[in-house]
Amino acid sequence: MTELLRATILHTAANPFRTEGALAFHADGGLLIRDGRIAACGDFASVIEPGIPVTDLRGGYLLPGFIDTHLHFPQLRIIGGLGHQLLDWLELHALPEESRMADLPHAQRIARTFTRQLAAHGTTTALVFGAHFAPATAELFRAAADTGLRLLGGMVFADRLLRPELHQTPDSAYRDGTQLIRQFHGQGRLLYAVTPRFALANSEAMLEVCQTLVREHEGLRIQSHLNENPREIEAVARLFPWAGDYFAVYERYGLCGPRAVMAHNVHPLAGELARLAATKTSVAHCPGSNSALGSGVFPLRRHLDAGVHFALGTDVGGGIGFGMPKEALQAYLVQRVAPEGELLSAAHLLYLATLAGAESLGLDGLTGNFVPGKAADLVYLRPPADSALAASLELAESPERILAALMTQASADSVGQVRVDGQVIHEGGMNDAR
Repeated sequence: MTELLRATILHTAANPFRTEGALAFHADGGLLIRDGRIAACGDFASVIEPGIPVTDLRGGYLLPGFIDTHLHFPQLRIIGGLGHQLLDWLELHALPEESRMADLPHAQRIARTFTRQLAAHGTTTALVFGAHFAPATAELFRAAADTGLRLLGGMVFADRLLRPELHQTPDSAYRDGTQLIRQFHGQGRLLYAVTPRFALANSEAMLEVCQTLVREHEGLRIQSHLNENPREIEAVARLFPWAGDYFAVYERYGLCGPRAVMAHNVHPLAGELARLAATKTSVAHCPGSNSALGSGVFPLRRHLDAGVHFALGTDVGGGIGFGMPKEALQAYLVQRVAPEGELLSAAHLLYLATLAGAESLGLDGLTGNFVPGKAADLVYLRPPADSALAASLELAESPERILAALMTQASADSVGQVRVDGQVIHEGGMNDAR
Protein backbone atom coordinates (compact mmCIF):
# COMPACT_ATOMS: atom_id res chain seq x y z
CA MET A 1 0.00 0.00 0.00
CA THR A 2 1.25 3.47 -0.93
CA GLU A 3 0.03 6.74 0.58
CA LEU A 4 1.24 10.33 0.50
CA LEU A 5 0.68 12.47 3.60
CA ARG A 6 0.62 16.23 3.04
CA ALA A 7 1.41 18.50 6.00
CA THR A 8 4.16 20.62 7.49
CA ILE A 9 7.02 18.24 8.33
CA LEU A 10 9.78 18.58 10.92
CA HIS A 11 12.41 16.02 11.92
CA THR A 12 16.09 15.88 12.84
CA ALA A 13 18.10 14.28 10.06
CA ALA A 14 21.17 14.18 12.33
CA ASN A 15 22.35 14.97 15.88
CA PRO A 16 22.10 18.77 16.31
CA PHE A 17 24.64 18.69 19.12
CA ARG A 18 27.18 17.70 16.47
CA THR A 19 25.75 18.81 13.13
CA GLU A 20 24.60 22.28 12.13
CA GLY A 21 21.41 22.41 10.13
CA ALA A 22 20.21 19.06 11.51
CA LEU A 23 16.59 20.21 11.60
CA ALA A 24 14.75 19.30 8.39
CA PHE A 25 11.66 21.41 7.63
CA HIS A 26 9.11 21.35 4.83
CA ALA A 27 6.37 23.95 5.16
CA ASP A 28 4.25 22.19 2.53
CA GLY A 29 5.69 18.74 2.95
CA GLY A 30 5.05 15.32 1.55
CA LEU A 31 5.72 12.05 3.36
CA LEU A 32 5.48 9.12 0.96
CA ILE A 33 4.75 5.83 2.72
CA ARG A 34 5.02 2.51 0.91
CA ASP A 35 4.30 -0.75 2.73
CA GLY A 36 4.86 0.86 6.12
CA ARG A 37 8.21 2.43 5.21
CA ILE A 38 9.27 5.95 4.33
CA ALA A 39 9.74 6.04 0.57
CA ALA A 40 10.40 9.78 0.33
CA CYS A 41 10.23 12.93 2.43
CA GLY A 42 10.47 16.46 1.12
CA ASP A 43 8.52 19.34 -0.32
CA PHE A 44 5.13 18.13 -1.51
CA ALA A 45 5.72 19.20 -5.11
CA SER A 46 8.89 17.12 -5.30
CA VAL A 47 7.40 14.00 -3.71
CA ILE A 48 4.00 13.68 -5.38
CA GLU A 49 3.60 10.91 -7.92
CA PRO A 50 0.71 10.34 -10.37
CA GLY A 51 -1.99 8.02 -9.11
CA ILE A 52 -0.86 7.92 -5.48
CA PRO A 53 -3.64 8.76 -3.02
CA VAL A 54 -2.98 11.90 -1.00
CA THR A 55 -4.11 12.35 2.60
CA ASP A 56 -4.37 16.10 3.10
CA LEU A 57 -3.29 16.98 6.64
CA ARG A 58 -2.45 20.61 6.01
CA GLY A 59 -2.96 22.78 9.06
CA GLY A 60 -1.07 20.26 11.16
CA TYR A 61 2.47 18.99 11.68
CA LEU A 62 4.10 15.62 11.08
CA LEU A 63 6.90 14.68 13.47
CA PRO A 64 8.62 11.35 14.05
CA GLY A 65 6.94 9.29 16.74
CA PHE A 66 8.31 10.08 20.18
CA ILE A 67 10.69 7.60 21.82
CA ASP A 68 10.66 7.28 25.61
CA THR A 69 13.76 5.59 27.01
CA HIS A 70 12.70 5.15 30.63
CA LEU A 71 9.39 4.54 32.40
CA HIS A 72 7.74 2.05 34.79
CA PHE A 73 4.49 0.38 33.83
CA PRO A 74 3.41 -0.56 37.41
CA GLN A 75 3.72 3.07 38.53
CA LEU A 76 0.94 4.50 36.36
CA ARG A 77 -1.31 5.31 39.32
CA ILE A 78 1.31 7.07 41.46
CA ILE A 79 2.22 9.94 39.15
CA GLY A 80 2.24 13.03 41.34
CA GLY A 81 3.59 11.51 44.54
CA LEU A 82 5.37 14.74 45.42
CA GLY A 83 7.33 15.79 48.47
CA HIS A 84 9.81 12.93 48.82
CA GLN A 85 13.28 11.95 47.70
CA LEU A 86 13.96 8.70 45.88
CA LEU A 87 14.30 6.09 48.63
CA ASP A 88 11.44 7.45 50.74
CA TRP A 89 9.25 7.79 47.64
CA LEU A 90 9.97 4.16 46.75
CA GLU A 91 8.97 3.00 50.22
CA LEU A 92 5.82 5.13 50.49
CA HIS A 93 4.49 5.12 46.93
CA ALA A 94 6.24 2.98 44.34
CA LEU A 95 6.84 -0.35 46.07
CA PRO A 96 3.34 -0.75 47.57
CA GLU A 97 1.84 -0.11 44.15
CA GLU A 98 4.26 -2.46 42.44
CA SER A 99 3.28 -5.19 44.89
CA ARG A 100 -0.28 -4.96 43.56
CA MET A 101 0.95 -6.32 40.22
CA ALA A 102 0.65 -9.80 41.76
CA ASP A 103 -3.09 -9.37 41.13
CA LEU A 104 -3.33 -10.36 37.46
CA PRO A 105 -6.65 -8.61 36.62
CA HIS A 106 -5.19 -5.42 38.10
CA ALA A 107 -2.02 -5.84 36.02
CA GLN A 108 -4.09 -6.39 32.86
CA ARG A 109 -6.09 -3.22 33.44
CA ILE A 110 -3.02 -1.09 34.17
CA ALA A 111 -1.16 -2.52 31.16
CA ARG A 112 -4.01 -1.59 28.83
CA THR A 113 -4.26 1.95 30.19
CA PHE A 114 -0.49 2.38 30.21
CA THR A 115 0.03 1.40 26.57
CA ARG A 116 -2.96 3.41 25.38
CA GLN A 117 -1.67 6.48 27.19
CA LEU A 118 1.71 6.11 25.51
CA ALA A 119 0.03 6.08 22.11
CA ALA A 120 -2.34 8.90 23.01
CA HIS A 121 0.64 11.13 23.79
CA GLY A 122 2.39 10.37 20.50
CA THR A 123 4.93 7.88 21.82
CA THR A 124 5.56 5.10 19.32
CA THR A 125 8.57 3.40 20.95
CA ALA A 126 9.26 2.94 24.66
CA LEU A 127 11.81 1.21 26.88
CA VAL A 128 9.77 0.07 29.88
CA PHE A 129 10.43 -1.48 33.27
CA GLY A 130 7.89 -4.26 33.62
CA ALA A 131 6.69 -5.75 36.90
CA HIS A 132 8.49 -7.88 39.47
CA PHE A 133 6.03 -10.64 38.49
CA ALA A 134 6.33 -12.59 35.24
CA PRO A 135 2.56 -12.85 34.54
CA ALA A 136 2.12 -9.08 34.93
CA THR A 137 5.10 -8.40 32.66
CA ALA A 138 3.60 -10.72 30.07
CA GLU A 139 0.42 -8.60 30.20
CA LEU A 140 2.51 -5.51 29.41
CA PHE A 141 3.86 -7.17 26.27
CA ARG A 142 0.39 -8.34 25.22
CA ALA A 143 -1.11 -4.89 25.74
CA ALA A 144 1.69 -3.28 23.72
CA ALA A 145 1.12 -5.75 20.88
CA ASP A 146 -2.62 -5.04 20.95
CA THR A 147 -2.01 -1.28 20.93
CA GLY A 148 0.56 -1.54 18.14
CA LEU A 149 3.45 0.05 20.03
CA ARG A 150 7.12 -0.66 19.49
CA LEU A 151 7.96 -1.71 23.04
CA LEU A 152 11.13 -2.94 24.72
CA GLY A 153 10.82 -4.15 28.28
CA GLY A 154 11.44 -6.86 30.81
CA MET A 155 10.60 -8.33 34.17
CA VAL A 156 12.20 -6.37 37.01
CA PHE A 157 14.74 -8.39 39.00
CA ALA A 158 15.52 -7.82 42.68
CA ASP A 159 16.42 -10.10 45.56
CA ARG A 160 17.12 -7.77 48.49
CA LEU A 161 16.22 -4.54 50.31
CA LEU A 162 12.74 -4.20 48.80
CA ARG A 163 9.44 -5.57 50.06
CA PRO A 164 9.73 -9.38 50.37
CA GLU A 165 6.90 -10.01 47.92
CA LEU A 166 8.90 -8.22 45.21
CA HIS A 167 11.96 -10.43 45.59
CA GLN A 168 12.86 -13.40 43.39
CA THR A 169 15.56 -15.97 43.83
CA PRO A 170 18.27 -16.05 41.16
CA ASP A 171 16.94 -19.44 40.00
CA SER A 172 13.36 -18.23 39.63
CA ALA A 173 14.52 -15.02 37.92
CA TYR A 174 16.50 -17.03 35.40
CA ARG A 175 13.55 -19.34 34.75
CA ASP A 176 10.98 -16.56 34.40
CA GLY A 177 13.29 -14.34 32.36
CA THR A 178 14.09 -17.16 29.94
CA GLN A 179 10.40 -17.94 29.46
CA LEU A 180 9.49 -14.31 28.80
CA ILE A 181 12.34 -13.94 26.31
CA ARG A 182 11.25 -17.04 24.41
CA GLN A 183 7.64 -15.88 24.41
CA PHE A 184 8.02 -12.21 23.44
CA HIS A 185 11.51 -11.22 22.27
CA GLY A 186 11.50 -10.41 18.57
CA GLN A 187 7.78 -11.05 18.23
CA GLY A 188 6.27 -8.32 16.08
CA ARG A 189 7.35 -4.97 17.49
CA LEU A 190 8.47 -6.36 20.85
CA LEU A 191 12.00 -6.72 22.19
CA TYR A 192 13.17 -7.92 25.59
CA ALA A 193 15.33 -5.88 27.96
CA VAL A 194 17.12 -7.50 30.90
CA THR A 195 16.09 -5.34 33.87
CA PRO A 196 17.89 -5.45 37.21
CA ARG A 197 16.01 -2.77 39.16
CA PHE A 198 19.22 -1.16 40.41
CA ALA A 199 22.40 -2.45 41.98
CA LEU A 200 21.01 -1.62 45.42
CA ALA A 201 18.33 -4.31 45.13
CA ASN A 202 20.37 -6.99 43.34
CA SER A 203 22.91 -9.38 44.81
CA GLU A 204 25.92 -10.49 42.84
CA ALA A 205 24.17 -13.79 42.18
CA MET A 206 21.23 -11.95 40.61
CA LEU A 207 23.52 -9.79 38.49
CA GLU A 208 25.16 -12.99 37.27
CA VAL A 209 21.73 -14.19 36.15
CA CYS A 210 21.31 -10.98 34.17
CA GLN A 211 24.70 -11.50 32.57
CA THR A 212 23.82 -15.08 31.67
CA LEU A 213 20.54 -14.08 30.00
CA VAL A 214 22.33 -11.48 27.89
CA ARG A 215 24.92 -14.05 26.81
CA GLU A 216 22.36 -16.73 25.99
CA HIS A 217 20.03 -14.67 23.80
CA GLU A 218 20.78 -12.49 20.79
CA GLY A 219 19.64 -8.89 20.58
CA LEU A 220 18.53 -8.29 24.15
CA ARG A 221 18.62 -4.77 25.58
CA ILE A 222 19.70 -3.89 29.12
CA GLN A 223 18.18 -1.27 31.41
CA SER A 224 18.74 -0.19 34.99
CA HIS A 225 19.33 2.90 37.17
CA LEU A 226 22.58 4.73 37.83
CA ASN A 227 23.64 7.59 40.13
CA GLU A 228 20.15 8.96 40.71
CA ASN A 229 20.35 9.98 44.36
CA PRO A 230 23.26 10.52 46.80
CA ARG A 231 21.81 8.16 49.44
CA GLU A 232 21.39 5.46 46.81
CA ILE A 233 24.99 5.91 45.66
CA GLU A 234 26.30 5.64 49.22
CA ALA A 235 24.31 2.45 49.81
CA VAL A 236 25.63 0.86 46.61
CA ALA A 237 29.20 1.66 47.72
CA ARG A 238 28.58 -0.16 51.02
CA LEU A 239 27.04 -3.19 49.32
CA PHE A 240 29.78 -3.52 46.70
CA PRO A 241 32.98 -2.47 48.52
CA TRP A 242 35.11 -3.87 45.69
CA ALA A 243 33.56 -1.46 43.15
CA GLY A 244 35.36 1.81 42.54
CA ASP A 245 32.07 3.48 41.65
CA TYR A 246 28.42 2.69 40.87
CA PHE A 247 28.93 1.97 37.16
CA ALA A 248 31.68 -0.53 37.95
CA VAL A 249 29.04 -2.87 39.40
CA TYR A 250 27.28 -3.13 36.05
CA GLU A 251 30.56 -3.32 34.16
CA ARG A 252 31.72 -6.40 36.10
CA TYR A 253 28.64 -8.30 34.94
CA GLY A 254 28.64 -7.08 31.35
CA LEU A 255 25.51 -4.98 31.87
CA CYS A 256 26.70 -2.14 29.68
CA GLY A 257 27.35 -1.49 26.02
CA PRO A 258 25.66 -0.10 22.89
CA ARG A 259 22.24 -1.55 23.75
CA ALA A 260 22.28 -0.69 27.46
CA VAL A 261 20.44 2.31 28.92
CA MET A 262 21.09 3.61 32.43
CA ALA A 263 18.46 5.94 33.81
CA HIS A 264 19.32 9.30 35.40
CA ASN A 265 23.10 9.49 36.03
CA VAL A 266 22.62 12.78 37.86
CA HIS A 267 25.76 12.43 40.01
CA PRO A 268 28.44 10.76 37.87
CA LEU A 269 32.15 10.68 38.59
CA ALA A 270 34.48 11.71 35.80
CA GLY A 271 35.73 8.16 35.44
CA GLU A 272 32.20 6.85 35.05
CA LEU A 273 31.49 9.29 32.25
CA ALA A 274 34.65 8.23 30.45
CA ARG A 275 33.72 4.56 30.73
CA LEU A 276 30.09 5.11 29.75
CA ALA A 277 31.38 6.74 26.59
CA ALA A 278 34.00 4.04 25.98
CA THR A 279 31.44 1.24 26.31
CA LYS A 280 28.83 3.21 24.32
CA THR A 281 26.35 2.84 27.17
CA SER A 282 23.51 5.37 26.92
CA VAL A 283 21.81 7.42 29.61
CA ALA A 284 18.09 8.13 29.91
CA HIS A 285 17.78 11.75 31.03
CA CYS A 286 14.59 12.21 33.09
CA PRO A 287 14.42 15.90 34.04
CA GLY A 288 10.83 15.81 35.32
CA SER A 289 11.59 12.99 37.74
CA ASN A 290 14.93 14.48 38.76
CA SER A 291 13.13 17.67 39.76
CA ALA A 292 10.06 16.04 41.33
CA LEU A 293 12.16 13.74 43.54
CA GLY A 294 14.78 16.36 44.29
CA SER A 295 17.48 14.14 42.81
CA GLY A 296 19.47 16.99 41.30
CA VAL A 297 20.34 18.63 37.99
CA PHE A 298 21.53 16.45 35.13
CA PRO A 299 25.07 17.54 34.13
CA LEU A 300 24.25 17.76 30.46
CA ARG A 301 27.40 19.60 29.39
CA ARG A 302 29.61 17.07 31.18
CA HIS A 303 27.90 14.25 29.29
CA LEU A 304 28.39 16.05 26.00
CA ASP A 305 32.04 16.81 26.71
CA ALA A 306 32.69 13.18 27.71
CA GLY A 307 30.93 11.85 24.62
CA VAL A 308 28.19 10.03 26.55
CA HIS A 309 25.05 9.49 24.53
CA PHE A 310 21.73 10.38 26.18
CA ALA A 311 18.06 10.66 25.31
CA LEU A 312 14.87 11.50 27.19
CA GLY A 313 12.71 9.41 29.51
CA THR A 314 9.52 10.42 31.28
CA ASP A 315 10.12 8.08 34.24
CA VAL A 316 6.44 7.42 34.87
CA GLY A 317 5.58 7.43 37.76
CA GLY A 318 8.37 9.37 39.50
CA GLY A 319 8.10 11.86 36.65
CA ILE A 320 5.33 14.23 35.64
CA GLY A 321 3.45 12.27 33.00
CA PHE A 322 3.64 10.62 29.60
CA GLY A 323 4.12 13.58 27.28
CA MET A 324 7.53 13.68 25.63
CA PRO A 325 7.19 17.35 24.56
CA LYS A 326 6.59 18.20 28.22
CA GLU A 327 9.67 16.21 29.20
CA ALA A 328 11.74 17.95 26.55
CA LEU A 329 10.50 21.31 27.80
CA GLN A 330 11.48 20.35 31.35
CA ALA A 331 14.99 19.54 30.10
CA TYR A 332 15.15 23.00 28.55
CA LEU A 333 13.87 24.76 31.68
CA VAL A 334 16.21 22.98 34.08
CA GLN A 335 19.23 23.70 31.91
CA ARG A 336 18.25 27.39 31.71
CA VAL A 337 18.58 27.80 35.49
CA ALA A 338 21.35 25.28 36.17
CA PRO A 339 24.67 26.85 37.25
CA GLU A 340 26.45 25.24 34.30
CA GLY A 341 23.42 24.72 32.11
CA GLU A 342 23.31 24.33 28.36
CA LEU A 343 21.07 26.47 26.14
CA LEU A 344 18.98 23.94 24.23
CA SER A 345 17.32 24.80 20.93
CA ALA A 346 14.00 23.42 19.72
CA ALA A 347 15.94 21.15 17.38
CA HIS A 348 17.82 19.71 20.37
CA LEU A 349 14.53 19.00 22.11
CA LEU A 350 13.04 17.21 19.11
CA TYR A 351 16.21 15.18 18.66
CA LEU A 352 16.27 14.12 22.31
CA ALA A 353 12.61 13.04 22.09
CA THR A 354 13.00 11.08 18.83
CA LEU A 355 16.25 10.15 17.06
CA ALA A 356 18.39 10.18 20.22
CA GLY A 357 16.10 7.58 21.74
CA ALA A 358 16.33 5.38 18.66
CA GLU A 359 20.12 5.61 18.86
CA SER A 360 20.07 4.62 22.55
CA LEU A 361 18.01 1.54 21.76
CA GLY A 362 19.97 0.44 18.70
CA LEU A 363 16.94 1.21 16.52
CA ASP A 364 18.22 4.26 14.63
CA GLY A 365 18.36 2.24 11.43
CA LEU A 366 14.64 1.59 11.84
CA THR A 367 13.03 4.67 13.38
CA GLY A 368 13.66 8.14 14.84
CA ASN A 369 13.32 10.38 11.79
CA PHE A 370 11.94 10.44 8.25
CA VAL A 371 14.98 9.17 6.36
CA PRO A 372 13.79 6.97 3.45
CA GLY A 373 13.84 3.28 4.25
CA LYS A 374 12.89 3.71 7.90
CA ALA A 375 9.58 2.68 9.43
CA ALA A 376 6.76 5.17 9.09
CA ASP A 377 6.54 5.89 12.82
CA LEU A 378 4.98 9.32 13.22
CA VAL A 379 2.81 11.63 15.23
CA TYR A 380 0.49 14.14 13.60
CA LEU A 381 0.01 17.22 15.76
CA ARG A 382 -2.90 19.53 15.11
CA PRO A 383 -3.68 22.01 17.90
CA PRO A 384 -7.33 22.39 18.86
CA ALA A 385 -9.04 25.42 17.40
CA ASP A 386 -8.87 28.53 19.59
CA SER A 387 -6.11 26.99 21.71
CA ALA A 388 -3.09 28.96 22.90
CA LEU A 389 -0.89 26.69 20.77
CA ALA A 390 -2.92 27.46 17.65
CA ALA A 391 -2.56 31.17 18.39
CA SER A 392 1.20 30.85 18.89
CA LEU A 393 1.58 29.02 15.59
CA GLU A 394 -0.19 31.84 13.76
CA LEU A 395 2.76 34.09 14.65
CA ALA A 396 5.54 31.53 14.27
CA GLU A 397 7.30 31.90 10.93
CA SER A 398 10.68 30.17 11.21
CA PRO A 399 11.06 26.40 11.60
CA GLU A 400 12.65 26.86 15.04
CA ARG A 401 9.77 29.06 16.25
CA ILE A 402 7.17 26.59 14.97
CA LEU A 403 8.96 23.69 16.61
CA ALA A 404 9.49 25.67 19.83
CA ALA A 405 5.74 26.34 20.03
CA LEU A 406 4.98 22.65 19.50
CA MET A 407 7.52 21.40 22.03
CA THR A 408 6.39 23.99 24.59
CA GLN A 409 2.63 23.57 24.34
CA ALA A 410 1.65 20.37 22.54
CA SER A 411 -0.05 17.76 24.71
CA ALA A 412 -2.38 14.82 24.17
CA ASP A 413 -5.19 17.09 23.00
CA SER A 414 -3.01 18.11 20.05
CA VAL A 415 -2.31 14.54 18.93
CA GLY A 416 -4.47 13.92 15.88
CA GLN A 417 -3.01 10.64 14.74
CA VAL A 418 -0.19 8.23 15.62
CA ARG A 419 1.24 5.59 13.31
CA VAL A 420 3.75 2.77 13.69
CA ASP A 421 4.98 1.07 10.51
CA GLY A 422 2.44 3.24 8.74
CA GLN A 423 -0.45 1.71 10.66
CA VAL A 424 -2.69 4.00 12.69
CA ILE A 425 -2.52 3.06 16.36
CA HIS A 426 -4.26 6.13 17.77
CA GLU A 427 -6.72 8.71 16.46
CA GLY A 428 -7.27 11.93 18.36
CA GLY A 429 -9.70 14.79 17.91
CA MET A 430 -8.77 15.57 14.31
CA ASN A 431 -12.31 16.47 13.29
CA ASP A 432 -12.74 18.78 16.27
CA ALA A 433 -9.58 20.67 15.29
CA ARG A 434 -10.57 21.42 11.71
